[in-house]
Amino acid sequence: MSRNEADLRSSSTTSAPPRPPQAREEQLPLFDAAALGAVQHEDTQWRRDVLGPVLTKKPFWKKDYTTVSGMEINPLATPLHVADQDFHEIAYPGQFPYTRGIHPTGYRGRLWTMRQFAGFGTARQTNERFKYLLSQGQTGLSTAFHLPTLYGYDSDHEYSAGEVGKCGVAVDTLADMEVLFDGINLEDVTVSMTINSTAPIALAMYLAVAQKQGADWKKISGTLQNDILKEYIAQKEYIYPPRPSMRLITDTFRFCTENVPKYNTISISGYHIREAGSTALQELAFTLRDGIEYVDYGIRAGLDVDEFAPRLSFFFNSHNDLFEEVAKFRAARRIWAKVMRDRFGAKDPRSLMLRFHTQTAGASLTAQQPYNNIVRVTVQALAAILGGTQSLHTNSLDETLALPTEQAARIALRTQQILAHESGVINTVDPFGGSYFMEELTNKMEQGCFDYFDKIDQFGGMIEAIEAGFPQREIWDASYQFQRSVDSGDKVVVGVNAFQMQTEDPYEILYIDESVTEQQIASLNKIRAERDQQKVQDALQALRNAAADPNANTMPLLIDAVKAYATVGEISDAFRDVFGTYQEPALF
Repeated sequence: MSRNEADLRSSSTTSAPPRPPQAREEQLPLFDAAALGAVQHEDTQWRRDVLGPVLTKKPFWKKDYTTVSGMEINPLATPLHVADQDFHEIAYPGQFPYTRGIHPTGYRGRLWTMRQFAGFGTARQTNERFKYLLSQGQTGLSTAFHLPTLYGYDSDHEYSAGEVGKCGVAVDTLADMEVLFDGINLEDVTVSMTINSTAPIALAMYLAVAQKQGADWKKISGTLQNDILKEYIAQKEYIYPPRPSMRLITDTFRFCTENVPKYNTISISGYHIREAGSTALQELAFTLRDGIEYVDYGIRAGLDVDEFAPRLSFFFNSHNDLFEEVAKFRAARRIWAKVMRDRFGAKDPRSLMLRFHTQTAGASLTAQQPYNNIVRVTVQALAAILGGTQSLHTNSLDETLALPTEQAARIALRTQQILAHESGVINTVDPFGGSYFMEELTNKMEQGCFDYFDKIDQFGGMIEAIEAGFPQREIWDASYQFQRSVDSGDKVVVGVNAFQMQTEDPYEILYIDESVTEQQIASLNKIRAERDQQKVQDALQALRNAAADPNANTMPLLIDAVKAYATVGEISDAFRDVFGTYQEPALF
C-alpha cells in the first residue's frame, strides 16, 4: 500500500475537507452546529455499544472490509463525516464544479454512447463486426489495432511475426483504413481509436478516408486516445522519447483546433494505469496529472487554453467496488474543474468540464467460470453510469480468454441496454448526491488526488516523475499488495480463491488463424507495387524535415504521406530517424 493510500485509511473520524479553490461563493454548510452536536453523541454511542462488540468477535465471516484498492471504509457514515461540506462543492448538475455531472438533466437529456471495443484480423473482418454491432443498437464505434500498428511496424516486419490481426485489426496503409470504414458514414458515427505512439498516423488516415467519402471535417466527431504518458507509466507501447512524443500530441491539438473542431484530440487514459495494478486513487491522480501535463505543453506550444481544452477527454476504468468507483468519477469532475479554473485560468465552461469514456475492468475478469464475468461487468457498468460517464464499453465475458466472439459482444452490449432501459437508474441525476457516505468518499478521493499532485509537482512535472520512476513504483507496490491479499484469501475472487469448480465448462473462443497474416502481407505488397514510389519518398522526406523543425506542424505532412500510401512502418521510421527511440531506465 502506498503512503497516500495509508493516509486515507480512517473510518471513524471526520474526513479532511477538500482544499478550497482560490475563489468561491459564500459557503452554504449542509448542517448546523446544534444538529452536529446531537449526532456526535449518538455516533459515539453507536460505535461504542453496537459496533464495538462486533469488532471484538473474531473471526469475522469476512476478512477484509476495505475497497478493492485497500481503502478503509467507514462502517456507518453520518453528518459528522461531512460536517464541513459546502453545498457549492456538490452543487447542481451542469454547474461548477460538476460533481453531479456535466449535463444539467443527466441521462434524461442524452443517454451515454454505447461503444463496444472491436478489432481483429483484417480490416474487412472488423468492418463486418462494426456493421453487426451497429445493427444491434450500438451507437458509436471503438477501434482496436493490432500490436504491430501500435508499435509502428508493418505486418511483414520480423517483429510482427505471430501478432498480425491477433489483438486488434491489422492496419498498414490508408487502403486498410478505407476498407475498415467502408459503408460507414463518418459524419454520422462517432469513432474512437485506441492508439497512442502512432496515433497521429491513424488520425491522418482517418481524415483522409473521411475526405474521400466527401465528409466535412468540421462535422466529424470522435476520439483519438493519443495518450503517450500512460504508455511510459503503465502499458509500455512507446516508440519515441517523451518530449518529441509530446510535440506530436500538441501538433494534433493545433491541427484539429483549426480543422476538425468537434474531434476529441486526446483521451487521457487511466484505464491502462488501473489494469497495471494501480489503486482507484492512483488511477485518478496519475490520469488527471497527465492531463495537467498535456495542458501545460499545449500552452507552451503557444495555444490558448480555451482553444484546445474543450476537446480534451478522459478514459477511466470501472472496477468491482461500486461505491469507490462512483466516488472516483465524481471527484474527477470536481478536481478537473478546479484545476482548469485555478491553475490555468480557463474561462470557457467547456474547458472546465471533464468528459469521460469508461471501460469495465478487463483485469478483474477470470478465465475460471467465465460466465461469472457477466455479473462483474454489470456491476462495473452500473458504477460508470451512476458516476455519470458519457460513453461506455462493457467487456465481453470471454475477453480474458481471447478476442470476443460475436455472441459475447452482443451480451456485453445488451448489458448496457438493459441498464439503460430497464433498471431505472437513468431516471434521476446523481442519486448519490448528498449521501453522507458518498460525499465523504468523494472528498477523500479529492484530497488524496491533490496530495499526489503535490508530490509530482515536486519532481518538476509528470515527465520528470516518470523519468524518476515515481508513478511506476507506486503502481508496482499497489499491485503487489493486492495480489498478496488475494493469495492470502483476504480478498475473495469468486471462482479463483473461493467457490472453485473441479472441472470447468468448455467455452468456444474466437481463433485468429495464420491465414490472416498471409492475406495482410499480400495486400500490403500489392499496395507497395502499385503506388507512386517517388511520391512516397518525397512525402517521407518532407515529414522528416517537419519533424526536425520545432516550429512546423507535422500533421499536414502526415496526411500527405498516408495519401501517398506510405505505410505505418515507413512513417514511424521517418520519425525514428529524427526523434530516436526510448529505452526505459532500469527501475527497482
